[in-house]
Amino acid sequence: MSLVRIGAYIVTVVAAYLLGSIPTGFLVAKAKGIDIRTVGSGKIGATNVFRALGVPAGVAVLLVDALKGWVAVVLVSRAVYHWILPGSDVQEREWLAICAGLSAILGHNYTCWLHFKGGKGIATSAGVLLALVPWSLLIIFSIWLIVFALTRYVSMASIAAAASLPLAAWLTKESPIMVLITGAMGALAIYKHKGNIQRLMKGTESRIGSKKTTVAPAEAPKQTS
Repeated sequence: MSLVRIGAYIVTVVAAYLLGSIPTGFLVAKAKGIDIRTVGSGKIGATNVFRALGVPAGVAVLLVDALKGWVAVVLVSRAVYHWILPGSDVQEREWLAICAGLSAILGHNYTCWLHFKGGKGIATSAGVLLALVPWSLLIIFSIWLIVFALTRYVSMASIAAAASLPLAAWLTKESPIMVLITGAMGALAIYKHKGNIQRLMKGTESRIGSKKTTVAPAEAPKQTS
């Protein structure tokens, strides 16, 4: 691989990571005088914002976080292959798009602006999937809706959707590489829900629509000098 190609991938990864690392939920909550890391689950994603700040703020964070993933795949990778690798073939464009999408998700999950602690990447992953495998996204979104309607658990719906992602990619006749990539994305999403899985097993997970109980705020993040 030439130095130009290596440079193109480095630019793609760094730019997409920085885009994904924009802590939307943290910024929206901060604008309202709240550190979202100290309430609810302590996560900066749309679900915690929805619970802490209400529907408008939660929807706004959901859409912007999804947009980060879509922009990384469609615009960042496209800019790189137009400006740095003009004339690149379809396969190389696909790899640049995949690298951009994965980097955006990692940026959201491990944002450099908040000591590498972020969200669970569900909305950002949805934006990436919309750009890469839209029909697969439609399948797992349908699964998410069904599981959520039956259980009222956002976490359980997200875990079910993540687990079914590689199967959805296979059913929609994506390439073997894309099936593996979506499998990795699904595994990462499930891993980020490990705390939810423990609470589901204990029966202490929050259910949408249930009566609110007094919940202790999340532990405030440690300050570093």
